[in-house]
Amino acid sequence: MPRARANNNNESKGDSVDLRTLLISCAQSVAGDDRRTAYEQLKQISVHSSPTGDAYQRLAHVFATGLQARLGGTGTELYTSLTRRNITAAEKLKAYQVYFSVCPFKKMSIFFATKMIVSVASEATTLHIVDFGILYGLQWPVLIQMLSQRAGGPPKLRITGIELPQPGFRPAERVEETGCRLAKCCEHFGVPFEYQVIATQNWETVKIEDLKIARGETVAVNCLFRFGRLLDETVVGDDSPRDAVLRLIRKMKPAIFVNAVTSGSYSAPFFVTRFREALFHYSALFDMLDATLPRDCPERMDFEQDFYGPEVINVIACEGTERVERPETYKQWQFRHMRAGFKPLPLDHEIIKKLRHKNVAGYHSDFLFDEDGNWMIQGWKGRIICASSCWVPS
Repeated sequence: MPRARANNNNESKGDSVDLRTLLISCAQSVAGDDRRTAYEQLKQISVHSSPTGDAYQRLAHVFATGLQARLGGTGTELYTSLTRRNITAAEKLKAYQVYFSVCPFKKMSIFFATKMIVSVASEATTLHIVDFGILYGLQWPVLIQMLSQRAGGPPKLRITGIELPQPGFRPAERVEETGCRLAKCCEHFGVPFEYQVIATQNWETVKIEDLKIARGETVAVNCLFRFGRLLDETVVGDDSPRDAVLRLIRKMKPAIFVNAVTSGSYSAPFFVTRFREALFHYSALFDMLDATLPRDCPERMDFEQDFYGPEVINVIACEGTERVERPETYKQWQFRHMRAGFKPLPLDHEIIKKLRHKNVAGYHSDFLFDEDGNWMIQGWKGRIICASSCWVPS
């Protein structure tokens, strides 16, 4: 994200301007191709927004950048440059650590997934985890440690890491490095380990044979917050990549399939509707960081501009196959899972009880933690942000 400097008097100016109304009005001008009005409104927004101000000033800065890119037709170019920015893994991990320390969403989702997978592997001789979106593999060291403590000794652990390829000559380099780190972790805890990488842009093209599932293995499928980036029916017609991946998972006959999703309604094909929903969703996220981290925290700014920023740009300024941020609500995912031939596993109430205690004891009181049927739901000030559930083929 462009890192504009804050105006010294931003605090007082921000108070007197309804940035939400101004942003929605600007989005309507952009949608109607009223460029003169849109640029005037963007000028007004830029005076009252800042990447270092309060929650809404920061939010407005990011959303205004997206509107400007949409007006200029540079959305895809900007999004690509932001996602390929030369940020080291160490810098990313530092920003994530700070985020993890104040926000339970991902930590609770990881703990839930790990506990549920370990529970189905209590008697497995080989546990084969197929992880869609493995990235740095941050959730697996805890599972490896749990397996090492199993009565009778640990099973063999196989992990198939599926990830998007990196640009350049070594598209699988990052996921291969993840495998090396996990191998060292397994060696430390005495867990036999095997790892394979599938780096592909199109997860729906992965074949069951590519996974090399062996007879007698206990298969667990894991995906945390990545299926919302698969294309849906609005782009590719009835047979969407989402449904194709779910069919692939069903063919694996997993003992468990854990899916954590961002629960959002901001993937509508109509721009103003999408913009408004995205504004409400990200308002909650920026407000959450404002309530839990100081404004001068550099990792907070890194997270807002290097993680949330590109997502917002993609939602606002990209269209067609280039718009990859396409979340659905957890209720829409419920329907999609069942239509694909899965049935939900009931929530483990002991695990939910532990997680609820962690949420209350360790985090801000405005965080929401609840159950809805077979879903564990999390949110901020009553707004649901994400949800997790477990499935098996029906």
